[in-house]
Amino acid sequence: MITRTTELDLANRPYVLFDFDGTLADTKPGIVRTATTVLLGWGIPEDVVSAHVEELIGPPFPDAFTQVFGLSASDAVEVTERYRAIYYTLDRSAWPFFPGVQTALLRLSQAGRVLAIASSKKGDLVHRCVADNDATGLFATIVGQHGNVRTKSQAIDRALHNLKVDADHTVMVGDRFHDVEGAASFGIPCIGVLWGNTGTRKELADAGATAVVDTVDELISVLLGIEAQ
Repeated sequence: MITRTTELDLANRPYVLFDFDGTLADTKPGIVRTATTVLLGWGIPEDVVSAHVEELIGPPFPDAFTQVFGLSASDAVEVTERYRAIYYTLDRSAWPFFPGVQTALLRLSQAGRVLAIASSKKGDLVHRCVADNDATGLFATIVGQHGNVRTKSQAIDRALHNLKVDADHTVMVGDRFHDVEGAASFGIPCIGVLWGNTGTRKELADAGATAVVDTVDELISVLLGIEAQ
């Protein structure tokens, strides 16, 4: 089901920015498993971890550990280092593209859309994950967390800079309110996606998503202005 909050036409915007985790790739199991191991080892009670660990998908690390679990800034940095020491040892099975995503990206590219990634994940890891899905050549630029780029807004800003494009020609696609709010800071409309089972329709709509879709076919419908299959 496609839920629209405005009648804004997104099919005439040639530049499409994508979030990575929960949007392009099914990274939730690997993130949850790794974070659970680290948080339990840190001494967070199991019931607290299990109740909130999925909320880590979306906000950038290390801030996410402070936002979700109330860790101090210094503790969040240490937990992030422990997390990444494990996560970087995972193989390509930890970040497969969702079914239909690769075909959708090809279809958008063939339709003349310029594709990019603006993620809060570490930049070198995003590049690795995209390469593991044989999709590097589909993106004009891939931006993740590095240097002064730490937040979703900063990643979007860098992607716009790399593409040499303004917000009026751009649309964002993401699965959490952070994507919607980051895009909104530049006046960019955002399509929320639900297939990753991370954000909810209400979360995305309340954050101001221009449309919320359940399936990859529905996303293509909104981006290309055609009927969903």
